[in-house]
Amino acid sequence: MKFLKLIPILFIFFGNFPFKNFAYAEVKNPKDYKVLSSNSKKLSILNVEYYLKQGDEFVKISDFDKAKDSYLDARKLAKQLASFYSDLNSSFIGLDARIPNEMQRKGKDTLQILAESNQRLASLYIKIDKPEVAVPLLVETIRIMSPNSPEGKKAYESLIRLGFVETKFKG
Repeated sequence: MKFLKLIPILFIFFGNFPFKNFAYAEVKNPKDYKVLSSNSKKLSILNVEYYLKQGDEFVKISDFDKAKDSYLDARKLAKQLASFYSDLNSSFIGLDARIPNEMQRKGKDTLQILAESNQRLASLYIKIDKPEVAVPLLVETIRIMSPNSPEGKKAYESLIRLGFVETKFKG
């Protein structure tokens, strides 16, 4: 019976040794501790760019199905990122001006790459004779980037070439 009384004491004694100082690794950049700050993580603009490059490589070898999947992955991730940045931006308005400014900047970068992925995907659909699928992508590009932006102008020119619209934009 005395042995059973010693178990909690032994557990407390052996359980209180801290596990610190076993590794003396030093990281000079504190951002390296942040999981998503690394360039190789899934939830980043760099990963969207990777999907776009991968899709471009598939187009070069005429593997249009894999290129479409890669472009769709890029578009999906860019839309998710834009939504997250927008939500954070609206959540912190009036509380800390630095956070909405950062989210606005990151959101603009994300919308830029979303427009690029829409443009590449639309071009692919046009190439494989599915222009009816390309039209919504081009319209979305104009909506998110504005008709005066280079991406918006390029998307509108594509709509003219497809015959979806006829009036030239003079902006």
